[in-house]
Amino acid sequence: MDLDRIEAVIEAVLFTMGDSVEVEKLAAAIEHDVDTTRKIVHNMMDRYEAANRGIRIIELENAFQLCTKTEYYDELIKVASQPRKYVLTDVLLETLSIIAYKQPITKLEIEKIRGVSCDHAVNKLVEYGLAKELGRLDAPGRPMLFGTTEDFLRSFGVQSIDELPVISEDLVEKFKDEAQMELEAQQRDLESGNSDDDNQLTLDI
Repeated sequence: MDLDRIEAVIEAVLFTMGDSVEVEKLAAAIEHDVDTTRKIVHNMMDRYEAANRGIRIIELENAFQLCTKTEYYDELIKVASQPRKYVLTDVLLETLSIIAYKQPITKLEIEKIRGVSCDHAVNKLVEYGLAKELGRLDAPGRPMLFGTTEDFLRSFGVQSIDELPVISEDLVEKFKDEAQMELEAQQRDLESGNSDDDNQLTLDI
């Protein structure tokens, strides 16, 4: 199989699958080893970026995906449904940060770090596709383990969790302090009947 056909096969597979495709599967499709396949895809990525094209190939962990270039977003939404906007409050962002840095992690472990219940936050992150169930811990009660998803990587512009900045213990303590403030604010709201919104981050997913 010549190089032009190999690249055509890779392009066809990525386009057809829509989601990311593991490099091992691409290697099997073109009948080459993984390292060679990765080099071919990287060369394709460079050419896609250099050319005036509306699509690009992105790398996510050990997989590749064909997607639209973000600079054409405004034109795309004229003919496509506007993506759902998810609002990430401080509570969700802190919970997501803990999951990202400590995964695989159970709800109980998250609660030990934040100091408050995390059921609602974790369930929302799973609903938004930013967190997922990874299986169960081999311990009494077999609690569920959680981790981040490829949508998390895409949303925050990183290829791997290894690219996340190093988290400090001071930040963990800050999470605990903010969780305590959250509890106190909730108590005040219950007593006064008011509800103040947290700082929010809106993501298109």
